[in-house]
Amino acid sequence: MESKRNTFSSAFGFVLASAASAVGLGNIWRFPYLAAKDGGGVFLLVYIILALTFGFTLLISEVAIGRKSRQSAYTAYGTLHKKSGWIGVFASAIPFIILPYYCLIGGWVLKYFTAFISGDAAASAQDGYFTGFITSYVSPIVFDVLFLGATAFVVYKGVEKGIERVSRILMPVLLVLVVGISIFSLTIEGEGGRTGLQGFAVYIIPNFSGMSFKTFFYIVVDAMGQLFYSISVAMGIMVTYGSYFSRESNLVKSVNQIEFFDTLVAFLAGVMIIPAVFAFLGMEGMQNSGPGLMFIALPKVFAKMGAIGTIVGAVFFLMVLFAALTSSVSVMEAVVSGCIDRFGWERHRAVVLEGVFALVLGIIVCLGYNVFYFEATLPNGVTAQILDIFDYLSNYILMPVVAISTCILIGWILKPETIIAEITRNGEHFARKNLYVIMVKYIAPLLLTILLLGAFGVF
Repeated sequence: MESKRNTFSSAFGFVLASAASAVGLGNIWRFPYLAAKDGGGVFLLVYIILALTFGFTLLISEVAIGRKSRQSAYTAYGTLHKKSGWIGVFASAIPFIILPYYCLIGGWVLKYFTAFISGDAAASAQDGYFTGFITSYVSPIVFDVLFLGATAFVVYKGVEKGIERVSRILMPVLLVLVVGISIFSLTIEGEGGRTGLQGFAVYIIPNFSGMSFKTFFYIVVDAMGQLFYSISVAMGIMVTYGSYFSRESNLVKSVNQIEFFDTLVAFLAGVMIIPAVFAFLGMEGMQNSGPGLMFIALPKVFAKMGAIGTIVGAVFFLMVLFAALTSSVSVMEAVVSGCIDRFGWERHRAVVLEGVFALVLGIIVCLGYNVFYFEATLPNGVTAQILDIFDYLSNYILMPVVAISTCILIGWILKPETIIAEITRNGEHFARKNLYVIMVKYIAPLLLTILLLGAFGVF
């Protein structure tokens, strides 16, 4: 089995593919909004601390599970502990639920990129443009098909020739674009005398004014929830990628590099967006989150920049398109690899079948904005349509359940030493070993339980 298994050609290839998976829409449209909402530098400080402790624990655990079992998430948990196979089923259900709506949103990004390169940038900044697009019957489905097709093509090509090769090309380009846009954002002079540098100060300087313990608690919960989006844990991806990782390579070093790349891009996402939005729209502009920030607020910012705004907007949406594509590839690979390991399917069969399911479910989600439109109130108080329900089920319920179960499996059933032995199998030094044991047994399960209770509206 192991001799036939796809693998990354090198540790660097694994790091690039894993980082590319982690750097997705969650980093770009959710991180800046949360940072602006949660006291700027306060959120950044909390996020970095959690990334080095909580996030690191989940990330290295999943990669180690994958490498030790040489299986994707669907079968890895059952391989390590027969009675825990259900965790793999849940973990595999998450990317299956996410892929249809993620590709739909990727199609939205592709639509805006084409708008900026085809001379339609001014129209995209008009009120009602985004709503008009997503509520139309044909256009969103066309762009969904194009984005899903690109995703399926990369996964169809396999691990080394598809996922790794694309990551080696797109990840460096994405980093260059992110850095370039970030530098430009800092030089902006907007309306009312506001500047990009002032917006940057809002972003990085901690604001403790009026901050109670309850407020700080919610900042911690926000930062913890963001880590799920940022590092691709609890959705089977890192277990799957870990199964392709060479047993001779340094796992700790590679996970540290993934952690660094992801945190860097998350920080730079804020540098790209917050100074520009602040300069032209003030703090009110940062009240938009998710799609509202990317598809409504930012096009208005680009329009206010004049002619150069069209160029900057095109580059920005190209960068977002790359980030969305590399993430959607990892989401589909988690499902496809599970089908290969569990059912013995050929890769091409698994890709085609998963692509068909994703397309059908994606069309249903798309029609949720017109034919199947309804509004439902979720347990956390959010008013939702079909896409929001998919997102709530996968990200707010199943992901914490999988993460909590993983911590219990490692911390109390298999024992931390089982995973530590895999991490240090080549004699590597594991500097955070004691921290890891405490986190996986006690702190991480507690924090995850708080996150899950919040999803049910307890907090």
